[in-house]
Order: sequence, then structure tokens, then C-alpha cells
Amino acid sequence: MNTLISPNDTWMLLAIMCASVALAMYLEQTKKWAANISGSIIVLVIALVLVNLRVIPTAAPVFDDMVWGYAVPMAIPLLLLKTNIRRIWTETHRLLAIFLIGSAGTVCGVLLAYLLLSRFVPSLAQAAAMMTGSYIGGGVNFTALADAFRADSSLTSATTVADNLNMAIYFLVLIAFARNAFMRRHYPHPYSDQESGDTDTTQAATYWRQKPISLRDIAIDLAYTVLVVTISRALGRWCLALIPQGGWFLNMLRTFFGSQYIWITTISMLFATFCSQQAERMSGAEEIGTYLIYLFFFAIGVPASIGAILRSAPLMLLFCLIIVLVNMLFCLVGGKLIGSSLEEILLASNANIGGPTTAAGMAISQGWTKLITPCMLAGTFGYVIGTYAGIIVGTLLGA
Repeated sequence: MNTLISPNDTWMLLAIMCASVALAMYLEQTKKWAANISGSIIVLVIALVLVNLRVIPTAAPVFDDMVWGYAVPMAIPLLLLKTNIRRIWTETHRLLAIFLIGSAGTVCGVLLAYLLLSRFVPSLAQAAAMMTGSYIGGGVNFTALADAFRADSSLTSATTVADNLNMAIYFLVLIAFARNAFMRRHYPHPYSDQESGDTDTTQAATYWRQKPISLRDIAIDLAYTVLVVTISRALGRWCLALIPQGGWFLNMLRTFFGSQYIWITTISMLFATFCSQQAERMSGAEEIGTYLIYLFFFAIGVPASIGAILRSAPLMLLFCLIIVLVNMLFCLVGGKLIGSSLEEILLASNANIGGPTTAAGMAISQGWTKLITPCMLAGTFGYVIGTYAGIIVGTLLGA
């Protein structure tokens, strides 16, 4: 379609995309309403509006090549630098156990939702793969799986919109559960009498406070992530050449080991675990990785039609709600069986569905200070296993 800005006007499109990301981040960190919506959905909506007003095109090299081809894979190693498996194992205790129970609940919820809704939503297997990764890990896994399975842009956008609306409802339920008399009668709640954290600023602003970073840090971060992606792509190509095509099992192996994201995740996890001191010294990696992920959210909003999203989002919202309900059921029952506190159960489920950032934000806002680090570590572990689980589920469902 004819648009105000040509697909080949790369600099203008890049300026609009970067300005949109900057605006979304500013709003998320300064306005409570924006923090509740989340910066990712704000930047997605900006892209949607610009496309449907025919200001920017639905496809362009800056989106298809630069963001999907470079920004997305480069973001992942930077965001996985905290996945020190040894530290996660020693510091999370029961919260990690509930998190893993919740991860199993996510997979069961995805399979149930797929069984109920697959006849109504085309390509739901791709959404199942993406939401498996997202509701075990987070946005980094959603991004990796959307690219790995070449998900349709309209489906990806509808899923993102539904996911964010679903999480808004879900977070309200979690807060209500934390204060609910019935829940407190049936679960111990030793952390709930602590004072609440600072409520004058948004959780995003608290989490993304200013940190020291040098030019050397930026250089090391970028060199590291490019090296990891380069090695991972080479290993993926080598596995595709090594594993022959055949039945479903061989095809699953080809999909799993041929994916650059499996190798990116594995190499990043190994580096974070066995070179933990070097990883901890890499300042700014999480900030750069998150910025690149925000570029991805703008890019997935670009090819989408608002009409198509409005038609698809209600079913996708139901899809996400089913997954969350099963996850919460697993966490509540599993946590009860192993004697966990209500706070640990709610934070473990939050770390599944929202990721480590939202779990830490809830712990801060509720004053559960002793659980901030454990829920962050458990959620970060989800980044590691989320992509693996998503690849397996997507392949089994024929994505």
C-alpha cells in the first residue's frame, strides 16, 4: 500500500522506531498508567497506529532485516547473563520448586488451550510455542520462538495484545490473593507483615534505575553477543547438515538442534554459570538487550491490521487465560503439598507468567524484601528453559 514514508527510506523509519521506543520507555518509567500497560504494549500500539494511518509501510528492510535479523538474536545473550545455574539452585530453594511446578502447569495449560481452540484460530500451534516460552520465561523467549517458527505477524501482534491484557487481569488477581482472607487461612504468609516498598515511583523506574556503565562495557557487551550469535548460527547450520530429514522424531531434532536460539540459550547459560565473575562485570548488558527487544515489539506491530487483531484478540485472550488458570492451579496445589508460603507461591507463578522483572516488582511493592532475589533468580531460570520447552511444544503440535 502507498504510505507517507517509503519502505526504502531507512533512516526515517529508523528514526520513527527509535523515537517510539524512547517515548514508550519514558512513559513506562514516569507514568503509573503506562507502567500498568507496560512499555512493550505501548510501542506496539504506536506501530499499529502509524501503519493503519498509512504513515509507515507494513514491511521494510529496517524491520525485516535489521530488527528480525540482528536485533532479536543479539538481545538474547545479553539478557541471559544472569542465568548462573549454580546460584539459582542454591538461593531459590522452595520457590524454584514451585516455579518448576508452574512451568509444568504452563505446558499443560498450553496443550489444553490448544485442544479447545485450535479449530477456531489458524496457526495456533505457533502461538502455543510462543506462549509456552513466554509463560515459563518471558519476552525474550516469546521473541526467539516467534522468529524460530516464523509466526505470522498478525498472529504475533494479536497474541501480544491478548497477553498484555491477560497479564493486567492476572496481576490484579495476584494482589487480591495476597490479601485474601480465605487464602491466608489455608496458606502460611510469613512475609506479608513487612512494610511495603516505595509506591511513589513505578516498578519500571525502580528496576531500571541509573547504573554506572563505561565505553569499555559497551564494547565488551556487543563483542560478546555478536560472538555468541555467530557461533550459534554456525552450530545450527552444522546440525541441519548432520541430521537427515525423515519422520517426526528426526524433524523434531532438526527443529531443535538446528535453531540458532537453542544454541544461543545454551552457550549464554554456560557462560553465565562457568564464567560468572566475568558475566557480573558486564555492566549495561541487560539495558542494551532490553532496548533491542523493544525494537522487536515495534517491528511486530508494523505488519498488523487493527481489524485482524480485534477479530483474533478475544480468542487469543481466552487462550492466554486458560494457560494462566492452569499455571496458577499447579502452583497453588503444588505449593500446598510442599508446604510453601502464599508469598512464595504467588511470586513463583508471577515469575512464570510475567518474568523475573514483574515478580521482583511485586515483591518490592508488597514489601517481601527477602524474596526479591529468589524470585528474580527463578524467573531468570525460566529464560533458560522457556525456549527449549517452546521448541518442543511447537514441534509436537506441528507449528
